[in-house]
Amino acid sequence: MSHELAGLLDATPIWLIGVLVLGAMLLAAWAGRALAYLRGDPDEKRPDVESHIVSAVMGLLALLVGFTFSIAMDRYDTRRVLVLEESNAIGTAYLRAQLLPEPSRDQISGVLKAYTDNRVALSEAPRNRRAPLVLENDRLVTELWRGVVAVHPRIQTLEAAGPFIESVNLVIDMDASRKVARDAHVPALVFLLLFVYQVASAGVLGYALSGSRSIFLAAMLFALFTLALVLTIDIDRAVGGAVRESQQPMKTLQRQLADHPPSTYDPQPQSDTP
Repeated sequence: MSHELAGLLDATPIWLIGVLVLGAMLLAAWAGRALAYLRGDPDEKRPDVESHIVSAVMGLLALLVGFTFSIAMDRYDTRRVLVLEESNAIGTAYLRAQLLPEPSRDQISGVLKAYTDNRVALSEAPRNRRAPLVLENDRLVTELWRGVVAVHPRIQTLEAAGPFIESVNLVIDMDASRKVARDAHVPALVFLLLFVYQVASAGVLGYALSGSRSIFLAAMLFALFTLALVLTIDIDRAVGGAVRESQQPMKTLQRQLADHPPSTYDPQPQSDTP
């Protein structure tokens, strides 16, 4: 059930979630006020105990929203840091690949460049166009390690062999880390319970409302809580959200690899002129 709920939450447009949540809160507030009518004058002064209960309910709601937002931000920060770490790993592997003999140097350098281009394209692709890019990503990872296996007998006695293989291993590890980070979300059940609690809190507040001014202020409060929930869901979305981790480190690396082909690192001929 949790998996199906997560898929539904991820596939639903963020604006529609906001409309549904706000509408449900307003409806619950209306139901609470209607219940107050049934009990008597809804605008009569409420006992202090009711005010304390409403304050406790809304305070707990604010705490739950803030806690969920904090979890989503932790996921976001993890994805953001991994972008920089992966760009550094690819850049290091590319530089160390220049120590390899030909044709392995050109072959592995080309795979790393294609891999970087694909990673940038994958980060910007909409959800319905990601599948081919993911397959290409996995193919390039296999091709990269195949190149390492092919060149290993020729470089195993060199001091640079160990650091080079470690750098390629790190690139592959970063691929797995980013995949895991993209699949790590706030549990969908948490969002469901938060939604239920927001609606219930709106009902409690609607029951305790008195006067048209209070109704307007309550509606503004509902809008703010809905905005906070929608923002949290958007940040938690690794794919398709409006708030996404910057890919600038990868784009910078992409330009650097395009500007520095393997021939850039060829040794310069020594001049005989003193």
